[in-house]
Amino acid sequence: MAVDAELNERLRAALDGIPCISEKPMMGATCFFHHGNMLGGADRSKTGERRFLFRVGPEGTAKALSRPGARPAERGARVMRGFVFVDPESCDARALEGWIDLAMDYVWALPAKAQPLKI
Repeated sequence: MAVDAELNERLRAALDGIPCISEKPMMGATCFFHHGNMLGGADRSKTGERRFLFRVGPEGTAKALSRPGARPAERGARVMRGFVFVDPESCDARALEGWIDLAMDYVWALPAKAQPLKI
């Protein structure tokens, strides 16, 4: 996987204004976190496919997969339970906000993880 700067910027802009958001490189991509819990990210697969990743939780997966452009998130032959990939072509600004809302519904309920102090 590789970083996709344009998708990262779209996601970063859509997350602007939400408190306690952080980002870091992870799994060859850029991932975004709320209170230390992964919310989602964006990348480019080895085959060049551009995609968003959202953490919707096991209970939110069926609802997420009913949306346009969504499919189960897979790494190799393993399905990442509670995560979905979303095709950026079917994800305009309004749809992106909807995906963030769906992911935040799940992540908001998780206990905050300790954040390293920035010195």
